[in-house]
Amino acid sequence: MKIIKLIFLCLLLSFFVTSCKQNKKEKIVETAKGIPTSKFSKTMDDTNFEAIIDGDSVQLYTLVNKNGMEVTLTNYGQRIISLYVPDKDGNFEDVVLGFPKLDDYTATKNYYGSTIGRYGNRIAKGRFSIDGKVYELATNNNGNHLHGGDKGFESVVWNVDKVTESEILFSRTSPDMEEGYPGNLQVKVMYTLTDENELKISYQAKTDKSTHVNLTHHSFFNLNGEGSGTVNNHILMLNADGFTPVDSGLIPTGKIEKVAGTPFDFTKPKPIGADLEVDYEQLTLGKGYDHNFVLNETPKNSEGLVLAAKVIEPESGRILEVYTDEPGVQFYGGNFLTGTDIGKSGKPYAFRGSFCLETQHFPDSPNQSDFPSTRLNPGDTYTSNCTYKFGVEGK
Repeated sequence: MKIIKLIFLCLLLSFFVTSCKQNKKEKIVETAKGIPTSKFSKTMDDTNFEAIIDGDSVQLYTLVNKNGMEVTLTNYGQRIISLYVPDKDGNFEDVVLGFPKLDDYTATKNYYGSTIGRYGNRIAKGRFSIDGKVYELATNNNGNHLHGGDKGFESVVWNVDKVTESEILFSRTSPDMEEGYPGNLQVKVMYTLTDENELKISYQAKTDKSTHVNLTHHSFFNLNGEGSGTVNNHILMLNADGFTPVDSGLIPTGKIEKVAGTPFDFTKPKPIGADLEVDYEQLTLGKGYDHNFVLNETPKNSEGLVLAAKVIEPESGRILEVYTDEPGVQFYGGNFLTGTDIGKSGKPYAFRGSFCLETQHFPDSPNQSDFPSTRLNPGDTYTSNCTYKFGVEGK
């Protein structure tokens, strides 16, 4: 009888301990997240993003904050796959363009949601020189070099060095002469989602040979929800009194022109589509807006980053503010979307159905001595910071 009682007591104690551990585990998860786990990203099948590419493992990662905002990324190209933010009524929508499967990203050349490198934007004729030595790059865009070449940072698998519920750190060494760029470039990029509904992106790079670096982020935004039609009704403010006009290949002429009196004046908020039909050479050359704007030095936020842009979507009330320590921002109005790409929601991505705000140094800076330099030397550290801050009107 004593043996039976002892066995019973042991079983009871084991059940109690297991129950306590389980409750403790559940409590830790609940406290850490503060919201239901991945309530939006589960609309996608994670297995569609699990693969081995060039011997490296690819998968999805999700960041959440206490307000319910959620960002899902893959280490293939550091791409943001989805980004859910609330509207004025508290309804969440995915506001970045993208695909439901990894295969859609790898099948064709595209930049949806990715980190761009080594050089964001264009370099004339795919050529620059450093200390008298000429370096030849891929000419993958009308005879010029665009976004790092044939296989830029958007098309490689990144290491995941750290991941928590609010941040993820990617790293990679771009080997010497990859896509024609000199130097072994060690790159780290941190994404942080704050409880103030900010998505912060911080870049860092070091090299063992003098080279050129210009990293940026390439999400395609539609604040009314991805696949919901044109963004021409979005109200845009660009904190830029000047822009860099381009030639027929979208290479800067080297001049900085005033936006005042032109369709490029967004210093006062106006709809993106307000002046698209104006007869203006720069609009014709870019098939709309696809230009670098030269940022003013103020105003700055508490972290010393300049306000680059502010976008309001009137129907949803969603607001996006962009802050940076870069001298420029490339504003692209979705002019090369054709409706052939079918997005996550099964809807086609229409002509001018999104906008990009890519914080950066100016295009073709390696060949433009009057532009801020993008040269990185051994012993120096490249840094760049961008914050995408989301809100709603009246809050």
